[in-house]
Amino acid sequence: MIILGLILLLLGYFLHISLLWTIGIILLIIGAVLWIAGSVGRPVGGRRHYW
Repeated sequence: MIILGLILLLLGYFLHISLLWTIGIILLIIGAVLWIAGSVGRPVGGRRHYW
């Protein structure tokens, strides 16, 4: 999810499409939250580790 957010963020920046920029930022934030929650040992979506 973090990689997809980064790709959309870059595409939105270079193509000047604000919708892709916004979606990219949202996906980066969600991916970072899930990554942090999974790394501290908290189950995310029924899984012990989030990749």
